[in-house]
Amino acid sequence: MNARPKIVISSLDADRLDALLESLPEGAFPGKAELEAELARAEIVEPKDVPPTVVSMNSTVRFRVDSSSEEFNLTLVYPKDMDSSGSKISILAPVGSALLGLSQGDQIEWPKPGGGFLRVHIEEIVYQPERSGEYHR
Repeated sequence: MNARPKIVISSLDADRLDALLESLPEGAFPGKAELEAELARAEIVEPKDVPPTVVSMNSTVRFRVDSSSEEFNLTLVYPKDMDSSGSKISILAPVGSALLGLSQGDQIEWPKPGGGFLRVHIEEIVYQPERSGEYHR
């Protein structure tokens, strides 16, 4: 996508992500510069001030693929919380980094296996810790 939407990130998520990036060995995460750039351009707010329709860490998001109207849910997590369920996406995955701070209604280009992209629409933030009053998860 050409124009990058405004993103909002909680100060807690920003601090934890900075610490995560600092802890990674040099070259361990190819998307490090991109995630650092996203964090640098984000509006950082207190957890209680995160709008309820913004993707924060540990949020569950319902997506719709524009070309097929297929819908699916994923939860944005830290690498330590990944599992084999297929229901989570790591913040260290390129799409995970791109999701952080986006809002309900935004669109994202999702890489397809074998090449190319799908345009995916953020339909709903099904669960967001801040909206549920969970500020220190």
